[in-house]
Amino acid sequence: MRGVITLRDVLANLDIVFREFGALCVARCLLASVRRQRTTFLEIALRRKGP
Repeated sequence: MRGVITLRDVLANLDIVFREFGALCVARCLLASVRRQRTTFLEIALRRKGP
């Protein structure tokens, strides 16, 4: 376990992420994976909305 989100992780758990966190979280996860950002799922999922 690396702790860093990967495209493989996102695609493997796409339905769970969508159901529990919504479409915006899925989009952020996919974008972070494609950009190869070194971030964790929790950093994406718990990101504050707004300023």
